[in-house]
Amino acid sequence: MTITNAHILIVDDAREIREPLSQYLRKQGFRTEMAADAAQAREALGNGKFDLVVLDIMMPGEDGLSLCRWINSENGPPIILLTAMADETDRIVGLELGADDYLVKPFNPRELLARIRAVLRRVPSAPATVVLSARRFGDWVHDASQSAISHHDGTRHELTTAENRLLTVFLDRPNTVLSRDQLLDLTAGREAKAYDRAIDNQISRLRRKIETDPKKPTYILTEWGGGYRFAADVQEALA
Repeated sequence: MTITNAHILIVDDAREIREPLSQYLRKQGFRTEMAADAAQAREALGNGKFDLVVLDIMMPGEDGLSLCRWINSENGPPIILLTAMADETDRIVGLELGADDYLVKPFNPRELLARIRAVLRRVPSAPATVVLSARRFGDWVHDASQSAISHHDGTRHELTTAENRLLTVFLDRPNTVLSRDQLLDLTAGREAKAYDRAIDNQISRLRRKIETDPKKPTYILTEWGGGYRFAADVQEALA
């Protein structure tokens, strides 16, 4: 995929928005497909490969936030949310659910185009290298080859591809402060942007799986002004 021929799914119940937007993006060299609701979007995503989704939050039936959660759980493409809400709550929730960016309606198509290009530039050109070995930290064992972590009490969590890569990076560099830019480069091989929230979202989800209290983490610590540090000793797990 190149940025200029990326395949974009536009999900918006307002025809007067999705159709002109589709035409505009096509003129910019993109391939586009449209969906009027979440059901059509799910069908399109199941039948085709998309590089990015432009998703309206306020839709009848299943709303955009619910669809955003599902797309992220399926390791789907990056998402830019469209919202007419003046309140910030939906935008914050959307970012926490895994959206890569958002734009408030009414918007200038040129601004959306710039945001689309910025998100697509951050998409990895090649998968990050994952060490296929099991390693122990605290009461957990991380099996990178299985994209899973197991607790000594028998608890097991499956990891998304992004979570697996992020945890691998931390285990490779325990007790080292890593900035957001470094984590973006190490996990996705992409040029980091100053205000990118992708790493924060991934860390929040990973904390919910490995921390006893995600609000008071003991493994993934926030270094204010510096980034994040994985505060645990790491050892190879015996077979």
